[in-house]
Amino acid sequence: MHKMELQRSLLRCFLGFLLLSLMPLSMARFVVEKNSLTVTSPEKIKGTHDSAIGNFGIPQYGGSMAGTVVYPKDNQKGCKGFDEFGISFQKKPGALPTLLLVDRGDCFFALKVWNAQKAGASAVLVADNIEEALITMDSPEEDGSSAKYIENITIPSALIEKSFGETLKKAISGGEMVNINLDWREAVPHPDDRVEYELWTNSNDECGVKCDMLMEFVKDFKGAAQILEKGGYTQFTPHYITWYCPHAFTISKQCKSQCINHGRYCAPDPEQDFSTGYEGRDVVLENLRQLCVFKVAKETKKPWVWWDYVTDFQIRCPMKEKKYNKECADGVIKSLGLDIKKIEKCMGDPADDSENPVLKEEQDAQVGKGSRGDVTILPTIVVNNRQYRGKLEKGAVLKAICSGFEETTDPAVCLSTDVETNECLDNNGGCWQDKAANLTACKDTFRGRVCECPLIDGVQFKGDGYTTCQASGPGRCKINNGGCWHEARDGHAFSACSDNGEVKCQCPPGFKGDGVKSCVDIDECKEKKACQCSECSCKDTWGSYDCTCTGDLLYMRDHDTCISKTASEGKSSSWAAIWVILIGLALAAGGAYVLYKYRLRSYMDSEIRAIMAQYMPLDSQAEVPNHANEERA
Repeated sequence: MHKMELQRSLLRCFLGFLLLSLMPLSMARFVVEKNSLTVTSPEKIKGTHDSAIGNFGIPQYGGSMAGTVVYPKDNQKGCKGFDEFGISFQKKPGALPTLLLVDRGDCFFALKVWNAQKAGASAVLVADNIEEALITMDSPEEDGSSAKYIENITIPSALIEKSFGETLKKAISGGEMVNINLDWREAVPHPDDRVEYELWTNSNDECGVKCDMLMEFVKDFKGAAQILEKGGYTQFTPHYITWYCPHAFTISKQCKSQCINHGRYCAPDPEQDFSTGYEGRDVVLENLRQLCVFKVAKETKKPWVWWDYVTDFQIRCPMKEKKYNKECADGVIKSLGLDIKKIEKCMGDPADDSENPVLKEEQDAQVGKGSRGDVTILPTIVVNNRQYRGKLEKGAVLKAICSGFEETTDPAVCLSTDVETNECLDNNGGCWQDKAANLTACKDTFRGRVCECPLIDGVQFKGDGYTTCQASGPGRCKINNGGCWHEARDGHAFSACSDNGEVKCQCPPGFKGDGVKSCVDIDECKEKKACQCSECSCKDTWGSYDCTCTGDLLYMRDHDTCISKTASEGKSSSWAAIWVILIGLALAAGGAYVLYKYRLRSYMDSEIRAIMAQYMPLDSQAEVPNHANEERA
């Protein structure tokens, strides 16, 4: 076995121990979320039954769906595309939606629903193949093939008991039209005018499809979440799952790299490889930091700032760019105006052999209470103490949250998709800003603010939008001097900005420095950059130098040398003679042009007057000779 394969095998074994260690802590109590299913016809099988909501797709939380049940003659398990059998469930005008009934077995639940959706079904009922209590139909572990259809499932699905499924099949085979009403209105409790919901998440961004899906959801949902929180409509709480290392392994290399506080709080290795990249303890520390960001923001009556921190950290500090660290996190915290010292105090010392109060509280919260089961998978959303089942997508989750409000207490965001925010008014959204030039990288959008370098008067600024933005391209030096150093002294002005299309600030000749904050005058004389001829005498000036020559010699700057005055005068005389000739030629040409214009104008005047005299003769006007009638040789 190769070394890499051995390491991964050890890692899988170690993670198995971690998962087993969680079992006695929580007793693994899993609660199946249900919705109501009512048969409205035929009369003999009328009645209400429970069905288990699928953990994928988009359940119609707060609503209901009436439709006709169809049980196909072919492909009854739905494991193949229905088009292969020439079957379609596309809804016809005026017809009820199709609720497709399929049997459990042979393939993933999600694949059955995906095939039904492609064929036109509006919802799917999966009949169990054994007599048992209802279970939640979970999505399979994502790989390259399954991820493509799991994230695109948009119809609801539910598992029904085997006996009930047989009843439906018997009625359909007997020629009966079976109508059913699926009802999700009681799937989420709605006791009052405030919804309490939780998001169990993770700061790890290198765990494949799940991480990508979670990161995209957080970015999309941020705007709506902040509006709900600012308006007092919701009480949001973020949570993070951690495991503890079995006592027998706390001194092992694996535990030390995956855990903090002597094995009490652990996370799996992001790359599933102990020998490279980030470690599980890095993930635990960032999870802890994000929890403390929420606690400190909540103390300042702004708990919604957590959404800003998490989205900005994802953008600015990704693992793939090797920026997933404390330094980058502190930069995000500072840009949002949070107290770094309070956050560090909240985090405590990860090397202590003692409980961390924040993470201990998280481990306790993983255990299910009341109607909510244990949280064992990521991501998980809990609304009014009920686990959300369905697609991790903004519209679907927002519908589930809105279904948790008491009737008539729904906020405007639940009644309209037109959500508007203006996060740039508060702390400039944590984005780059030049107050002196009144420039900002903060842009307000439907989904919340983004930090993007601006375009001003045709000049594009470039940078990360959070800490830096610099003008780029032609004309950049006209706007705030391109963000570069500039100074004027003794009637001379110098700038480190060059309008050549580059963003970089470079000190001009005669100066040295970073070009942004400072440029220091170079002493050309001391550094022997000028006046190196034996007859030269050097004197440094600001931004330049003066060089003189001994005796009657003259200094030539371009050649850094001294020449005799007679040679210079000879050259001057030659140039003077050339200039005299050129000026004389110019005067002669000018005189000829003036004479030509005068004669041409006199001729044209006489022609015009002669023509006018033929049609409008004047009494006082002598006859004007008409050149037009003159014979020409």
